[in-house]
Amino acid sequence: MAAFAAASLGTKVAVGATVGTQLLAASQAGAMGKYNQDVQNRNALIYEQEKERLEGKLNFDLERFDDQFRQFQGKTKTAILTSGAELSGSGLRVLRSNAEQAEIEKSVMEYNSKVAQSQAMERASFARMEGRLARMEARQAQIGYIAGAGTSLLTSGVFET
Repeated sequence: MAAFAAASLGTKVAVGATVGTQLLAASQAGAMGKYNQDVQNRNALIYEQEKERLEGKLNFDLERFDDQFRQFQGKTKTAILTSGAELSGSGLRVLRSNAEQAEIEKSVMEYNSKVAQSQAMERASFARMEGRLARMEARQAQIGYIAGAGTSLLTSGVFET
């Protein structure tokens, strides 16, 4: 009878350790899922800031381009006038062509910036999705650990009288 009591106590201790370990693992899985979600949310914020930086850079680049273009058009106009030609005919066509090319160049700059901004926002959305996925996976792991603890309790016979 004493051997049975010792075995029963040993079983109870082993089951208690198993259950405790599984509950601790469930807690750790939850903490890890929360941490991974927080990391991905931080990444998303960085990508959103990148979009804002790209917007600011575009505005700066367009202003700088406009300044450089005005200087270029001024030099072109001066070159036309100092050559003895009038600002008509081919001289005006050159200035108009320069202006058209400048608008095309600005459109390309805007397009490229918008594409990069869109990619940054896509990366932000994807990072948030990865964070939610990490959190869901952690919850699934928690459920598995808790179910394992319950199974250990049920199959051990600890509740038998």
